Amino acid sequence: MRGILISETTREEREKIIAESLDCGGGGCENCSGCALGGGDPFEMYRDYIEGRKEIAEINREYRAKYLR
Repeated sequence: MRGILISETTREEREKIIAESLDCGGGGCENCSGCALGGGDPFEMYRDYIEGRKEIAEINREYRAKYLR
């Protein structure tokens, strides 16, 4: 199993991880609802991960925090 941490991946691998995880561009949006729920373009939402600035878990925590109070 390959890792997903920034230290374990290249930029290209991280972009592919996001694309495959959300099935964006391939088979379409299979019940993701990210765009409709205010997440917007997943590549923009996860840009900091793709660019190596924040881990996926951190981005997800920040996103959830907006809705959990």
